[in-house]
Amino acid sequence: MSSFELSRRKLIAVAGVAAAAGVFRVRTAWATEGPSSYTPSWSSVDQHPPAPEWFQDAKFGIYYHWGVFSVPAFGNEWYPRNMYIGGSNENNHHKAVFGDPSAWPYQNFINGARDKAGNWVQFAPKLKSAGGNFDPNEWAQLFADAGAKFAGPVAEHHDGYSMWNSTANEWNSVRTGPKLDLLRLHADAIRAKGLKLVTALHHAYHFNGYYDHVPNQPTESLRRLFGQNGRAAENQLWYDKLREVVDGYQPDLVYQDFDLTLVDEAQRLAFLSHFYNQAVAWNKDVVASYKDGFNNRGEVFDFERGGPGDIMTPYWLTDDSISSSSWCYTTGIGYYSVKAMLHSLIDRISKNGNMLLNIAPMADGTIPSGQRTILLGIGDHLKRFGESLYGTRAWAVYGEGPTKMGGGSFTTPVEGTNRDIRFTRSKDNTVLYATVLGWPGSTFTITTLGSNRINLANLVSVQLLGPGAGAATTLTGRTQDGSGLHLTMPSSNPPFDALAYVVKLTFSGQIPAPGTGPLPTGWARIANVTTGLVLDGGGNVASGSPLKQWNWDGSNNLQWQLADAGGGYYRLVNRTNGMVADSGGNTANGATCVQAASNGGNNQQWRLNSLGNGRYQIVNRGTGTALDGMGNSTAGSSVGLWAPNSSTNNQWTITGA
Repeated sequence: MSSFELSRRKLIAVAGVAAAAGVFRVRTAWATEGPSSYTPSWSSVDQHPPAPEWFQDAKFGIYYHWGVFSVPAFGNEWYPRNMYIGGSNENNHHKAVFGDPSAWPYQNFINGARDKAGNWVQFAPKLKSAGGNFDPNEWAQLFADAGAKFAGPVAEHHDGYSMWNSTANEWNSVRTGPKLDLLRLHADAIRAKGLKLVTALHHAYHFNGYYDHVPNQPTESLRRLFGQNGRAAENQLWYDKLREVVDGYQPDLVYQDFDLTLVDEAQRLAFLSHFYNQAVAWNKDVVASYKDGFNNRGEVFDFERGGPGDIMTPYWLTDDSISSSSWCYTTGIGYYSVKAMLHSLIDRISKNGNMLLNIAPMADGTIPSGQRTILLGIGDHLKRFGESLYGTRAWAVYGEGPTKMGGGSFTTPVEGTNRDIRFTRSKDNTVLYATVLGWPGSTFTITTLGSNRINLANLVSVQLLGPGAGAATTLTGRTQDGSGLHLTMPSSNPPFDALAYVVKLTFSGQIPAPGTGPLPTGWARIANVTTGLVLDGGGNVASGSPLKQWNWDGSNNLQWQLADAGGGYYRLVNRTNGMVADSGGNTANGATCVQAASNGGNNQQWRLNSLGNGRYQIVNRGTGTALDGMGNSTAGSSVGLWAPNSSTNNQWTITGA
């Protein structure tokens, strides 16, 4: 048995002797990874492996904002809050359609009431078997057809309504509204399709500001709905709800939204230790994600609507939505294109992450056709080209091309071009996949695989995958020079329709590491690993002007020469203005780097500290601080200086321009 298998299937034995009976008893627990038990302390829960293999293999999941807030179908999922804010669009809409919130409060959507036109209004979806439009099995089949490997509902949003059979919270879907355990129905249907179960809980914000415009309520029950029962009770309720979901439904992934830092630390630790202990008892690996309040030693960080500009470790997650306007269904909701969502998924996988995509069903349980089209379009690609994504790992370089994707949270999904390439590799590191986000024409050039960056002596075959699953065409025409690997494609026009095309490169052994060749002797582009932006001289600017970063467009402003300054140091010389990068002698973390006329001083000399995989820290001789992108993905933002550290803000790639 391999050492991996030994650790994966480790036997934990706890023995106790019953002295009176003379019986030796052994308790055994099988856990795939991590300790055999956890205590509510950071030192303990930090030992939990954050991203198990199933999660890193899965790549794509689906969840959905569907609940009481779907009934008004106006504004967005924050309608329960905004309807109480005088003068807001939701408040004006609510008064026009339903009445003033003081007389027609949010709980009317739960208990049921008539609007001004006399229509009965209530969150009460009915199963198709009972004559309604909601069929959890149809939803689960759609998720499977979309290629998702994990799926599940927002079990509770900020509004405080529990979509399960809760004993801690009477405002739930069994006691009110649909009178159905919606989480149970989802869980059973999703697992029946072989998918892992996600439960998303957003209730940290429920009592930390969501309802701050709601007047104090007269009963304990209403105060529970609106998060008004005091800090101690609300923190306990936060934990009790999570424990009910964990114990009752055994989720594989518990996703949590923001404001966990406002939850008592003791309750946060109690949740993590309980979830992980339960997972040991269930003998399965689980994931807890976070935006704040946890850390990436035991949990998985989540970017909302975004992702990093380059490869980021440890493994991460993004939650995104098919609509820019709302996470829940609203009348007239708009959608991103199928291509934009798929290309975003491919980009995020190439940067060592997963994507959890949100859809927005209607209140009655109907999934609109526009959303189905997006999901099935993604599913078509994953069905045909899934080997290039499922079960893969990020390579040393995420990709190349002009289209910037990611760089932080709240970055819009965009469509790539036929010059944008994203890389993934097989887990055994013998197959490299190059996915181009449009048909490249008769010649496909991969500049990352140029002879000045990588040795392809052990490349044994190149194939174009498709058009169907398992199909491939061998590409025999290939040449390599300093400008890239040039592949002869079957035709100048696409031989089949696809939203992206995949070339599979198979090696006789390990994929060679890029960046092992010499540094560029001509003009170079210097790109930040976090932001993806490149150093920008800014044109003919005054000496002492801040050094900036910009999206790569090939202009001379963005090109630099590494001029040998002796002693292992270089001057960074801009092609447009001839000035050099200069620390200004400022040793403070966060200081702005400038550009100035060359004077030969130590503040203008830089050591390139190789980190492997083509990445460098660029360390100033005068200050000892390194160029830093400062995590700012805005084109035109200043480049800073920071003590060398492990952050990707502090890391740069240097490639020929």
